[in-house]
Amino acid sequence: MTDSQPRVAILMGSQSDASTMQHAANTLDSLGISNESRVISAHRQAARLEEYLGGVEEAGVQVIIAGAGMAAALPGVVAAKVRIPVLGVPMESKVNGLDSLLSMVQMPAGIPVGTLAIGRAGAVNAALLAAAILALSDVEIGKSLAKYRRAQADQPETPDGP
Repeated sequence: MTDSQPRVAILMGSQSDASTMQHAANTLDSLGISNESRVISAHRQAARLEEYLGGVEEAGVQVIIAGAGMAAALPGVVAAKVRIPVLGVPMESKVNGLDSLLSMVQMPAGIPVGTLAIGRAGAVNAALLAAAILALSDVEIGKSLAKYRRAQADQPETPDGP
């Protein structure tokens, strides 16, 4: 993290999601965007999640990236509890992540979750989308994002990005 108050919270449903969600944290770090990562299960730690979300906006968090697999409830539960943007990252799971993806994109009207790709590409893109959201009101983040994109244009093309 680059300053004491995180602007982006990265949540995941279990420790097994950490290796994928680390790509979101690394991307945010490279852009100079403060972030924090927490493992809080929507199913097994519902009270802890409720407590965390109760103070997240007052703590300065402006975007939440939530990664989850299988039932993928975490992003939807988070979106139902906060008014800030929630970006969902489906984890690779029992059916190559399709179960997670479908769980996230089928949210009822009124509870939006901006759902990204399955796995690493989704985690990186969630961080970049969070940066674009923050760049609307932060010129320095906009400059960092533009620099990242220029550097990306110089990289060889790969399916998962740079």
